[in-house]
Amino acid sequence: ITNAYFEIEKILRRSHRLRPDQENDFYIQSQSDYAAARQETTETMTYLLAGVALVSLLVGGIGIMNIMLVSVTERTREIGVRMAVGARRRDILIQFVMESVTMALLGGLLGILIGVGGSFGLTEFFGWSTFIAPEAVALSFAFAFVVGLFFGIYPARKASLLDPIEALRWE
Repeated sequence: ITNAYFEIEKILRRSHRLRPDQENDFYIQSQSDYAAARQETTETMTYLLAGVALVSLLVGGIGIMNIMLVSVTERTREIGVRMAVGARRRDILIQFVMESVTMALLGGLLGILIGVGGSFGLTEFFGWSTFIAPEAVALSFAFAFVVGLFFGIYPARKASLLDPIEALRWE
C-alpha cells in the first residue's frame, strides 16, 4: 500500500504541475484511513450516548427518590398503623424498596419499548436493517433495578425509622 501511495502521489503531483518545493494540493486517503475515521466516530458517539444515558439514569433516580419521599410523607399515618399492628422496621423498609424498584423497572420497560419502537421506526423509514441485542435489553433492566434499589434506600430507611406513635398522630 505504501508503494501505491507514493506512486499515486507522484502521478497526482505531475498532473497538478507541482514543483518539488511546493506542498501537495490534494489529499490521498486509503480504505484503512476511512475505517479508522469511522471507528473514531463510532467511539465518540458511544461515549456521548453513554454520557446521556448516565445523566438520564441520575435524573430518573433522583425523580424516583423524590416521589418515594413524598410517598413516605403522605403515608406516614399508614406506616404508623402498620407498625402498631406488628410490622417490623425491616418490613417497612422492604415495602418501600420494592415500590421503588417496581417504579424503576416499569420506567425501564417503558424506556426500552420507546427505544426499540423508535429504532424500528427509524430503520424502517430509512430502509436500513436493525438488530436489538438481547444483552442490551437485559442490561437496561439491570440498570433500572440498580437505580430503583439505590435511590429507594434513603426514602425506605426514612419510612422504617419513623416513630410509630408520632406517625399515628400525623394528619
